[in-house]
Amino acid sequence: MLDACYYFERGSVDAVTADREDPPEIALRLHDPRVMDSAGRLVDSGALSAEDLDGTVRVMDALFRWREAERRVSEASRRFMRLGDSDMKALRFAIVAADHGRHVTARDLAEHLGVSSASVTKLLDRLETGGHIRRTPHPTDRRALAIVVSPETRIAAETTIGREHARRFRVAAALEPAEREVVIRFLDALGETSETDWGETAQR
Repeated sequence: MLDACYYFERGSVDAVTADREDPPEIALRLHDPRVMDSAGRLVDSGALSAEDLDGTVRVMDALFRWREAERRVSEASRRFMRLGDSDMKALRFAIVAADHGRHVTARDLAEHLGVSSASVTKLLDRLETGGHIRRTPHPTDRRALAIVVSPETRIAAETTIGREHARRFRVAAALEPAEREVVIRFLDALGETSETDWGETAQR
């Protein structure tokens, strides 16, 4: 195996030269176990060929680019609409529900967001003050109020997050069925990785 310091220095220079648009984490090959875990304490990279290692690093780099893209879109939408993550989730839920003829209540939002009724009340107060929603009498439940998203906010949401979701859907739709199954299996496996043993490890 190449000396880690040499590999790090050589890899960082080559990567920056090859693609100046890559973030430092990729340019410096920080997803490569030959760099970030040269002692082999976390990853048994010796069991993989150089070709397999390089291919796996490319996958990790691609995942990082996706996370960075997701972060940029989220930040851009928050700046454009001047809303937080919970606000955006609530609006999206209310918009989709309205499209299906359903009247959303504060209780529905609390269950969807996994927060208390008091937190939802504060969220709705904030959205109503900003002109994003109205609370109107529920057509079938006199004890509840229906949440109605303003036309302006609906348009803003559709032209930001809505369009971005549509682009992503088209990318997924362009895959062959077999390719989709591989992607699903891979992402599901990633989703099953757990941080529950972090505390135990730290205490050892």
